Amino acid sequence: MSSQFAIESRGLSKHFGDLRAVSRLDLDVPRGQIYGFLGPNGSGKSTTIRMLCGLLTPTSGTADVLGTKIPGKANLLKPKIGYMTQKFSLFGDMTVQENLKFISEIYSYPARDRKRRIDDLVEKYDLISQRKQLAGTMSGGQKQRLALACAVLHHPELLLLDEPTSAVDPQSRRDFWANLFRLAETGTTIMVSTHYMDEAERCHRLAILDRGVKVADGTPQELQAATGMHIVEVIADNPYAAQAAIDGRAEIASVTQLGVRLRVLIPERYPNPIDIVSNALASKNVSGDTTIATPSLEDVFVAVTMQPREVGQ
Repeated sequence: MSSQFAIESRGLSKHFGDLRAVSRLDLDVPRGQIYGFLGPNGSGKSTTIRMLCGLLTPTSGTADVLGTKIPGKANLLKPKIGYMTQKFSLFGDMTVQENLKFISEIYSYPARDRKRRIDDLVEKYDLISQRKQLAGTMSGGQKQRLALACAVLHHPELLLLDEPTSAVDPQSRRDFWANLFRLAETGTTIMVSTHYMDEAERCHRLAILDRGVKVADGTPQELQAATGMHIVEVIADNPYAAQAAIDGRAEIASVTQLGVRLRVLIPERYPNPIDIVSNALASKNVSGDTTIATPSLEDVFVAVTMQPREVGQ
């Protein structure tokens, strides 16, 4: 394994009977960066994370995680990784203090340092007022902060986060990401799965999964520059009529409505995207202003997942 990567996988696959949850996945996750997994529910994100931390045995393929081979001696990874699920694996009938103390015992954190470490986490993750509160009575954002504190208590080299912000409000999501950037700055490698486009844009690198297959991989900027699509934005007084006029034409890959605006994706093999859209509108006597737009990550996601494909192709 190269010292620059925390995770390297080659041909990693997981089948459940006839279902190919993950198919021949190659990954290179740089150390000290936030690496995102973007994809809809059922795309294989959670299955991949569970294989990488040793909770699931791959059907085929291999991975090297922090110098440990998967499958193999996955038990050696336990002291090196932190794992946080979207359901916040906390003990609801225990207080914040008791949850952290219990986790410190599970990881055999040095007894002489436990109090200092717990005090530090309670302060760092803004849990001072909730220290004696039962975890089950806390808000979603508070539970999220406690779950993250538990996941990093033992100073893991690698933090695996499985859709950790799916049950919290936007402010809690922003605060959570601020904490992730601070962890990455100290050298922690973070892999986070998400279906939120704005979160994916915050990652240093990301992979897009579709039905178990990696369909794109790179920095957000690289992916946006390589959509293979013209992006035409249409502003119309009647966006419904505009969409009906445009959608269904052979040159149009996708039309998405965003308020009064439409985002139209046209493959780059068609040289005159503005003319294509303008002619479509004119043919139905629909007025609208058309401009070429810069691809967003959502445009990338639509472009790489719209084509039907055989899993494993």
